[in-house]
Amino acid sequence: MSSYHEPVMGREVLELLGPTGSGFYLDGTLGGGGHTRMILEACQDCRVLAVDRDPEAIHEARTALAPLRSRVRFLSGRFQDAPADPEVRDRGLDGALLDLGVSSHQLDDDARGFAFRRGVALDMRMNGAEGPDARRFLAEASEERLAQVFRDFGEEPRARRLAREVVKRRATEPMETSDTLVAALSVSLGRSPSAQDKARIFQAVRIAVNEEMEALDVGLPAIRDALCDGAVMVVIAYHSLEDRAVKNAFREWSRSCVCPPEVPLCTCRGRALGETLTRKVLRPADDEVERNPRARSARLRAWRRAA
Repeated sequence: MSSYHEPVMGREVLELLGPTGSGFYLDGTLGGGGHTRMILEACQDCRVLAVDRDPEAIHEARTALAPLRSRVRFLSGRFQDAPADPEVRDRGLDGALLDLGVSSHQLDDDARGFAFRRGVALDMRMNGAEGPDARRFLAEASEERLAQVFRDFGEEPRARRLAREVVKRRATEPMETSDTLVAALSVSLGRSPSAQDKARIFQAVRIAVNEEMEALDVGLPAIRDALCDGAVMVVIAYHSLEDRAVKNAFREWSRSCVCPPEVPLCTCRGRALGETLTRKVLRPADDEVERNPRARSARLRAWRRAA
């Protein structure tokens, strides 16, 4: 099985989701279909709603999952669209998985424009050819917005300097390829950027282009409300900002009272919506990282809806 189809932290996902019987599960970030395959192979009668915004991922997964096609239904769209699916609305979900971030297939395909390899045209759209791409974002975003993206999504200490350099360069040269963005980064750092430097900045642009944080803000509570009683949501994040959003959401849902401290009498829901199952974030085992280095930054958290 290629790295495109190998599911990150698959063993941990199965242990937490516990697919069984005729359950109905959501794989909200299908990718190559590895997690969906594991869920379907773990129980003979369960089914999966497999969602991805990338048409290429849907196409690849249809082929990879052909032997199991009677128990998987594909939905082209974002994971936050899944709760509006008629079957999800009617019966609810017995479990849900989100494996956030970009797939190995997308990173390896220069035509998709995610990588910082030389000469790669900047695109970074997860949904193929729809909507503004990275070139348009870098051409139109204000200096303040660029600095915010580089700082918050890329954890770049010199975010303001990099934003200023991008604005300066785009006035005379379009930011069309990976080389132009790397050149701006080199100037802002005052040195040749490391692979880690470049990865952080390209990641920041990708998150902004695909509105990934906005998707989490909407998608997490929507999927929570679609879970059946006692069902589990598992989220794998690869960036500290995403992981923090997941941790904070799970923590808030697990509290019985969310009233402000100054309120003398509880006026909120008065009960916990469920419980966090992962007291500490789970990380991939050493042997998995050795086998699949791109799993190194994975951070898994799980939450169970109250019965």
